Amino acid sequence: MIGPMSPRVAVVLLATLAACGTTSETGGKEPRNAKEKQQLEAAKDPDNTKKWGAWRYQGERNDCFYVLGRKCFKTENTACQAAHCKSPKTCEVTGGGPATVTCK
Repeated sequence: MIGPMSPRVAVVLLATLAACGTTSETGGKEPRNAKEKQQLEAAKDPDNTKKWGAWRYQGERNDCFYVLGRKCFKTENTACQAAHCKSPKTCEVTGGGPATVTCK
């Protein structure tokens, strides 16, 4: 016959039962294959868009021919005006697709 249980044994038994009954953070739905894993990850991302970098060009991105900092311009003239080059320096355009505008 089994006698009275000591408090230590009761605590260990309860802790073991509680550990067996917990579910994972995915709500008990562990992925069984790669497709299910991708579906779970897609469900976690609310916009479901590809994130390419920390910033984007500002301005006319569809007609981005000249870049000053991270702002796009359609024409060289508007990009150079936005650069506000001081008197001894002039507006210089280097590169292409989009070209970088600087004061030199």
